[in-house]
Amino acid sequence: MIDKKLLEMLVCPVTKGSLEYDANANELISRPAKLAYPIRDGIPVMLEDQARPLTDEQ
Repeated sequence: MIDKKLLEMLVCPVTKGSLEYDANANELISRPAKLAYPIRDGIPVMLEDQARPLTDEQ
């Protein structure tokens, strides 16, 4: 679980847009960038090269 205040402050490093929290995958999602940033040990990893590309279905 990620703190709601932290989620409000974080933005996608690529688009500077807001992020969605996916609790099932434990990721932060940037739909405009089509990237999913992992959360490891409770810490969001906001590096583009560590992000997982989203498919069109996601």
